Amino acid sequence: MSFTGKATYTAGSTLPEIAEDVSDLVAISSPYETPLLDALGDGSRVARSTVHEWLEDELLPDSDAIDEGSFSPDGLDATTFGVAHAARFVVGDIIAAAGSGERMLVTDVDLSNGAISVVRSYGGTSRVALIDGSVLNIFGNAALEGADAAAPRFTSRWRKTNYTQIFSASVEVSGSELAVRQIAVADELEYQKHLRLRELLRSLESTVINGVAPASYPEGSASVRRSMRGIRSYLSSNVFKPGVNGFPSDTTLTEAQLNLALRTIWQNSSARVDLIVVGGKQKRSINGFVASNRRFSSQNENYKDLLSTYESDYGVCRIVLARAVPAGTVLLLDSARIEVLPLAGRHFHYKALGRSGDRESGQLVGEYTLELRNENAHGVIEGLA
Repeated sequence: MSFTGKATYTAGSTLPEIAEDVSDLVAISSPYETPLLDALGDGSRVARSTVHEWLEDELLPDSDAIDEGSFSPDGLDATTFGVAHAARFVVGDIIAAAGSGERMLVTDVDLSNGAISVVRSYGGTSRVALIDGSVLNIFGNAALEGADAAAPRFTSRWRKTNYTQIFSASVEVSGSELAVRQIAVADELEYQKHLRLRELLRSLESTVINGVAPASYPEGSASVRRSMRGIRSYLSSNVFKPGVNGFPSDTTLTEAQLNLALRTIWQNSSARVDLIVVGGKQKRSINGFVASNRRFSSQNENYKDLLSTYESDYGVCRIVLARAVPAGTVLLLDSARIEVLPLAGRHFHYKALGRSGDRESGQLVGEYTLELRNENAHGVIEGLA
């Protein structure tokens, strides 16, 4: 016989007699990770002004290029020819065109005409025809014993600049909301502060990668919002695009492309690229570098298709998966030359605002800038699928 006594289903459609059973947990699936900021770590110091500057320098170049529209006589016999930067040469330099076995000794430098004179076939090397635009490598200078000191040469340091950007979010909770008992939340004000801070950190990482400064009044004004430049806006020396300037034309990232980019950065600087920062599509392409070479036994039930570190002749690189990287882009970074700095006393913090009613309100504020030193020590591959 059926049950006819009191049961939960006899309490009415809204179950007014039954205590609610709600898990003491708030589930959030929104992305909030900041993998690039985690990889870079905290800055070693703070910025002291909203206009942040740093100095850069370089060694004297050890290469140049032939700049001679037409040789007279031809490139096989010419002993005087134009170069792109005559000031890079001094008498006594031993030089060679890139890829050539012939060595040449510089005997005169004509700064007014941008030309040098050389002894061909120096040291008994075989003469090779010179070609306009060829790279000239400067191996070193052979000084004469007992000669006077050569005229000093030097480089001048220059300043690079970025600006601080203010990140802020407001929080406001009524007195009644603070007084009532919450499900899974002990303090509604603290909970809101926690969520807004996660959002601000996410914004900071995205700005570190993609930010730009205003074209006019980058220092800001009463009507111009001050914003900082991100990593991508600084990179100009090592920008690689499929099919451009001899870069492989594949639109799906290949190991040949990655190695060529790393090699070019290594050739142009003393960089040690140690971070490869990518989005989801390019991360899968990197994982695929070794997929065709894997073998699994019949007893192995686990298939692993993941690369977290890429080791090449040009460095050991940690692969960082970051949502903020633009689609089709791969960032190649030397993390030792990148710092995210807070303005002194302006790291993310909470400031209570004055009461104007029955509520608690405040503002989360942080002010940060990016210091990216030696942009030619980094690179970017873009234009991928």
